[in-house]
Amino acid sequence: MRPGAGRPRHGDAAHPGGALDAGPHAVRAGRAGPVRAPPEARAPHGPRRAPHDPDPSHAPDSPHDRPRGPARSEAGVIGALVQELRPKQWTKNLLLFAGVIFSQHLTNAGMLLRAAGGFVAFSLLAGCVYVLNDLKDVEADRRHPLKRKRPIASGRLSPAAAWGALLPLLAIVGAIATWLGSSFAWVAAFYLAFNLAYTFGLKQLVLVDVFFVAIGFVLRAIAGVQLMRPVAPLTMLSPWLLVCTFFAALFLALAKRRRELTNAGEGAVQQRAVLDHYSPELVDGLLTVSAAASLMGYALYTIWPETVAKFHTGALLYTVPFVAYGIFRYFYLVRASETTEDPSQVLLTDRPLAGCVLLYLVAVVVIIYFRT
Repeated sequence: MRPGAGRPRHGDAAHPGGALDAGPHAVRAGRAGPVRAPPEARAPHGPRRAPHDPDPSHAPDSPHDRPRGPARSEAGVIGALVQELRPKQWTKNLLLFAGVIFSQHLTNAGMLLRAAGGFVAFSLLAGCVYVLNDLKDVEADRRHPLKRKRPIASGRLSPAAAWGALLPLLAIVGAIATWLGSSFAWVAAFYLAFNLAYTFGLKQLVLVDVFFVAIGFVLRAIAGVQLMRPVAPLTMLSPWLLVCTFFAALFLALAKRRRELTNAGEGAVQQRAVLDHYSPELVDGLLTVSAAASLMGYALYTIWPETVAKFHTGALLYTVPFVAYGIFRYFYLVRASETTEDPSQVLLTDRPLAGCVLLYLVAVVVIIYFRT
């Protein structure tokens, strides 16, 4: 063997200054022809992809491969809009059926249909208010541990889409209100104006904010009576029931403030400015007063002479324990750390409370409609 036979010679491909540097037409020792550069030389802007690797410009999360067409995007917008309307909050509007129940029209199919129409109208109307509220408070909602998941705050529903949905929704509400009569329409219009005033300023005033929420429930009860006026013009709702409704709603609004104070801690003011004027001690005292007033108002309604004469029985007094338990149970849940801020959610998730409400409704229907 000759010396140096095993070493690469100048011009060999393995030599740093050899064929690799000479270009694609370099001549190896003993043979001529083009020399294929290694992958590193053929891909100066990055490593070569394997044959089965996809083009990065067509990666699964690339805009090129995202599903196109309006079907998916429209479905997502519609779903976000429905969530923005807060269907879980619509249970509040079941109060419109109170007039039908206590006016002894529960077995009248026409009245039930009108009450159902009123329920739909107020649910959509309240949904419009929720949309406007979330458009206004989007930045504050993004700092809230729960509200930041709302469609507008989370970005799943654009402000343009939210604004665009308001007009059709209000048109539907107007059509239903026209069918139910002018009295109902005026109450619905006042409810909308009332809530707009609350959303764009009055909710920042201490105590006024919870009073406005309570009055909103009273307006629902009044609307439930007004929708029956074209068919039953003499229908009236007892003043005691209105008093009870007001204080019960005030109790719920204060309970929500109590939970907001507990859940938010030191960040309460950033989430809702009016919370700076509340304290747990103040809210607990107001909760006690409103709970007592609500219970007393309902008890007085059951023994009121006009109530006894109307139903030909004083047995409604026996439903007071259901009301008392419901109030006390909710008060207990408000003080429990695991309770959410949403009263409607508590009603749907707490079985003892939901069972109490169901038993109360059954007792009222039996006493009013099946008395002997």
